[in-house]
Amino acid sequence: MTRTIGRILIATAVLLSAASIAAQAQTLMTHHVRDAVRDGRAQAVGRLPASQTMQLDIVLPIRDQSGLDAFLSEVNDPTSFSYRRFLTPTEFTARFGPTQQDYDAVLSFAKSNGLTVVGGSRDGMEVQVKGPVSAVEAAFHVSMHTYRHPTENRVFYGPDREPTTSLPFQLWHVSGLDNYSIPHPMLIKKSDYAAAHGMDVEKVVQHATTGSGPSASFLGSDMRAAYYGGTALTGAGQNLGLFEFEGTDLADLNTYYKSVGQTLAITPVLLSTDGTSTACLDTRAGGDCDDTEQTLDMTQALGMAPGLASLVVYIGSTDTAIISAMTTHSPLPLTIGCSWGWTPADASTLDPYFEKMSAQGQNFFAASGDSSTWSKSNEAWPADDANVVSVGGTDLVTASAAGAWQSETAWTDSGGGISPDSIAIPAWQKLSGVINSSNKGSTTLRNGPDVSANANFTFYTCADQAACMANEYGGTSFAAPMWAGYIALANEQLANNGEAPLSFINPTIYAQNITSSYATDFHDITSGTSGSYSAVTGYDLVTGWGSPNGVGLINALAPTSATPAFTIAASPTSVSVVQGSSGSSTIATSVSGGFDSAVALSASWQPAGVTVTFSPTSIAAPGSGTSTLTLAVASTVATGTYTITVTGSGDSITHTATVSLTVTATATPAFTLAASPTSVSVVQGKSGTSTITTTVSGGFSSAVALTASGQPTGVTATFNPTSIAAPGSGTSTLTLAVASTAVAGTYTITVTGTGGGLTHTATVSLTVTAASAGTFAISVSPTSGYLDQGQSGYGVVTTTVSGGFDAAISLSATGLPTGVTGSFSPTSIAAPGSGSSDFTLTVARNAPTGTYPITITGTSGGVTHSTTLEFTVRR
Repeated sequence: MTRTIGRILIATAVLLSAASIAAQAQTLMTHHVRDAVRDGRAQAVGRLPASQTMQLDIVLPIRDQSGLDAFLSEVNDPTSFSYRRFLTPTEFTARFGPTQQDYDAVLSFAKSNGLTVVGGSRDGMEVQVKGPVSAVEAAFHVSMHTYRHPTENRVFYGPDREPTTSLPFQLWHVSGLDNYSIPHPMLIKKSDYAAAHGMDVEKVVQHATTGSGPSASFLGSDMRAAYYGGTALTGAGQNLGLFEFEGTDLADLNTYYKSVGQTLAITPVLLSTDGTSTACLDTRAGGDCDDTEQTLDMTQALGMAPGLASLVVYIGSTDTAIISAMTTHSPLPLTIGCSWGWTPADASTLDPYFEKMSAQGQNFFAASGDSSTWSKSNEAWPADDANVVSVGGTDLVTASAAGAWQSETAWTDSGGGISPDSIAIPAWQKLSGVINSSNKGSTTLRNGPDVSANANFTFYTCADQAACMANEYGGTSFAAPMWAGYIALANEQLANNGEAPLSFINPTIYAQNITSSYATDFHDITSGTSGSYSAVTGYDLVTGWGSPNGVGLINALAPTSATPAFTIAASPTSVSVVQGSSGSSTIATSVSGGFDSAVALSASWQPAGVTVTFSPTSIAAPGSGTSTLTLAVASTVATGTYTITVTGSGDSITHTATVSLTVTATATPAFTLAASPTSVSVVQGKSGTSTITTTVSGGFSSAVALTASGQPTGVTATFNPTSIAAPGSGTSTLTLAVASTAVAGTYTITVTGTGGGLTHTATVSLTVTAASAGTFAISVSPTSGYLDQGQSGYGVVTTTVSGGFDAAISLSATGLPTGVTGSFSPTSIAAPGSGSSDFTLTVARNAPTGTYPITITGTSGGVTHSTTLEFTVRR
């Protein structure tokens, strides 16, 4: 029983300290308080020093989420006009990003709260700021506490409550408010694995390795030979990005290539996204950085796609800063590898950026983890996010050094399972044949991984300017950049065909793999177990669909065509035009198979009186582009529906599309008049309002004059403005001033609008009520709570008036125990008397413990009302 009461009191105390802020400020769209803080598993230790500097990343939300959802549905739909017609970062901002006004408001908010803007951009939907803890606490209405970590031997910091702001709109997220989860690379050392499993290190890999590196270890080039097996595609013209939380030493990459006798074709670019150092100094150089992960990511990406146009390593300290840069940088990386895992306070934190990537033709490959089955204590986020490609691990054997794929089993530590973040199952995993009794997947939650590649302890690695290692490291961190490189090859083939890059590949590969093409596209891994799941025929929760099957998957994703061709489409396909007006449709052409010619456009079957023009009149070579079709309809054209045929001709090839033109009769000029609200109640001696709205149609263009009639004696009706200016659409405020002598009752006021020879009316029902002195009520929220000695907290005092009460209400409190002070902000509620005030209680360290009823009183003239707060002082 005591424990239950304690829990209730804790919940009450949280309300007491946060209620006043929440009542008057904007909450954020994601949560920031860690579950361990919320449920008490993380014990408070102290507070961050007020002068300590923090760096945060303030993220703005998607502006039109429903519009973006619709666009993503279309851009990923092969039957849609918008299929793979991706947006540029600037175009994305114009349609779905923050407005300039909102972005400027966040800049002003940060500066006015003592925070220095140090980075970010509107296209990136973020503002990076730096400032002291005291400024952060004031800006976001939090206290930055320190806590004992419930599962790790360390102290972490975090906010004591959900942040709020004084902005007029909601923010999406603020990164950097806690360090509860420290990002870690998804790789593991063979000796560490052996020690953790109590086994002989020499028995971890139970077969002979077959790579071309030292001690038969695998090189990145071996993975290319096994999973691609061709020579034509190298990643030429493609840009690949790597997501990294630490910098690197490119000398280690050079050492790798020199050690194995290969040539590094390009020098990776190291890009700091938030001021984080791009360097990596190991302990021998006076640092504490290990660039094993960062270097192996580069060797695997470049091993698969050695001819990349660019490889950019995006380095930062906050996830949103890194991924924001990946969605705005030029050149834009279309394939991205992420070999890190961490646990955000809110699993939806990066979703706006993942969705933006999908809108821009980018694919994000996330390592699924190296600790077997996913669980709350063994998360591999972001690999369970439904917007990324989750990459698991296998154990690969090749036919020889630098040889072809021979066999593959599930890697014993491959991460996978059912989303521990309770992320809903995406539509592509609901397809019949994906989830079944054999793979034991969930039919309601996201399953992972999606695909896989070699992750066993069979690789050659170089790092930290120390001796390179053979067959020592493994992990799905090898597989993720491998897949990013492989899909870069598919995008290269599409570019060679004159086609747009791939959209988010999961909807495509899931749909393809439930057909007979599966065996051509993937190596189906059917043996091996990791944790609770086993590899089975088809999709499974250890290896996903398996590993890429040479050129088969590339050709399935990027079909080659021996015959040059183009397609033509119209959007919209139906246009309605009033006689005497015009309408338009966008004509788009897409080429394939090396087609390289201008496409001339023409129209036929338009009725007499309809003029068709194109701008431009042809699509320039190589033939992909858009033109605006304009249909000018004369006033003499008969009403009806006509089919216009649009013909595209180029390189002796002709294709057509149709546009349905509906001609409608010229409308009669008219306007409508409406009042809102239609009923107004006013106390004698007061006034009330209603908004009068006029809406024109049919080409009506005239001012509309407004008048009122039917008002009783003592009621005056005025309009502001007195008329709606031409063309006649607009609003005016009707004010009904009721004298104290007006007789109580209900009256119908008729509002008349006159203009362009037309007259329309609307009515407003006016109820006049007798004046009274009125009264008010007072309450406090919460009604009970506690604070420890030395703490302070908040409550909200609310007053509500009725019966025409109109006066300021002063506030006071009695019953405060010794050592406890109380203050109101504001000290009184301004007339007419409805409002709220923050009631702050500050408890001295020597205040006596106990429970005290505190009486809060509101006084105005001769009217007094009170409420009681049951307050407990604890040690």
